Amino acid sequence: MMMPKKVKFRKQQRGRMAGKAWRGSTIAFGEFGLKAMECGWVTDRQIEAARVAMTRSIKRGGKVWIRLFPDKPITKKPAETRMGKGKGAPEQWVAVIRPGKILFEMEGVDRPTAAAAMRLAAHKLAIKTRFMGREDAE
Repeated sequence: MMMPKKVKFRKQQRGRMAGKAWRGSTIAFGEFGLKAMECGWVTDRQIEAARVAMTRSIKRGGKVWIRLFPDKPITKKPAETRMGKGKGAPEQWVAVIRPGKILFEMEGVDRPTAAAAMRLAAHKLAIKTRFMGREDAE
């Protein structure tokens, strides 16, 4: 799973997910991309599942870029634990996604193959996404 090697603070607050993505909102590396349409958290497991689905779909032809990284720790308290006694232990890592962010990019395959691979990857994520090509963005 993807996670930071080292962080300054073990626990973070949840924060707000308002606004649009200004950075990372254009296709920079590949020919095709998967763009987020809504706010949300994408977990490290979802990112890995989407990556595996894409690479298997294109049969290891072409190249895939992952444009998001889970750097926010999410804490959970154990089941059936009474309130109080502090914040729970870090359980998983998530990436905070805002609308407009490009999540994955791909090149080296034709458009129908890329669209099919991105559709499989989109089913693994918990947010609405849209497939787009470099010519769609301009």
